[in-house]
Amino acid sequence: MIRVSKIAHATYDTPDLDQQTEYYTDILGLSLAAKEKDTVYLASTVDHHSVVLRKGAQANCVGLSFQIAPDADLGAFEKQVAAHGIQTTRKKDPEPSISEAVVFADPKGTTIEVFKRDAFFHQKFQRKGIVPHKLGHVAFHVADVKHITKFYCDVLGFRESDWMADFFSFLRCGPDHHTLNFMETGSNRHFHSAFELRDWGHMHEACDFLSLNGYKLLWGPGRHGIGHNLFAYHRAPNGLITETFAELDRVNEELGYFEPRPWHRDNPQRPKVWAKDPSASNLWGIMPGDEMMK
Repeated sequence: MIRVSKIAHATYDTPDLDQQTEYYTDILGLSLAAKEKDTVYLASTVDHHSVVLRKGAQANCVGLSFQIAPDADLGAFEKQVAAHGIQTTRKKDPEPSISEAVVFADPKGTTIEVFKRDAFFHQKFQRKGIVPHKLGHVAFHVADVKHITKFYCDVLGFRESDWMADFFSFLRCGPDHHTLNFMETGSNRHFHSAFELRDWGHMHEACDFLSLNGYKLLWGPGRHGIGHNLFAYHRAPNGLITETFAELDRVNEELGYFEPRPWHRDNPQRPKVWAKDPSASNLWGIMPGDEMMK
């Protein structure tokens, strides 16, 4: 099976393109890589872009893009997807720095783009804003969590890292604990997008920076039980939730457990089904308010 190995970028519709671009550049600290009519490309470090913004009537995450290994066969991957009865499209030069991509939709209608990239952007870290390392993961509310989880595992080669009871799945496509999260709430919509920071010190600086610029935290800082990462959530100008995180679990794929950390409760820490318990959400004890679910 040809598996996707990395999330490359996420695409968002947003009503106020200029305001949201300013948020990503001046607050989060991404770089403006390119701009076309009604579309903006924003970069972190390695990739030409980590975020794509498009002018749209309603704020939402409408697309996810993933890379396969440089030596993988894109044509074979397309056949692998089509074997599941999924209609695919092959696109030439769909975006800057991408020469060819296989495009299809997941069961909830999100556009999926899979490609290979040989050249790196070599973007320097910015000197303003929070300046995360990368786009780490994207989370969604979904109507059927088991169906969407099976789709990503069977079609794109994701692996299940953890579950919270039977309604919240955490999936990985590389060494990071999760690249996608799906929480069954009865609707299909964006939950949050998460950007990786260096460490606790960087989290501290980010929270102060957000506060000084008028952004209040919705939840955090804290430490999730599932994934064990430090976290803090705030809302972007277009209403979508952004998470900043650090110290996310990383898996030793060959041995089947997560790299040891002193805050783990299990030793070794293996993928499992967590009870629907406050410690699964925050080992430090503070639970999210209703605002997190809006």
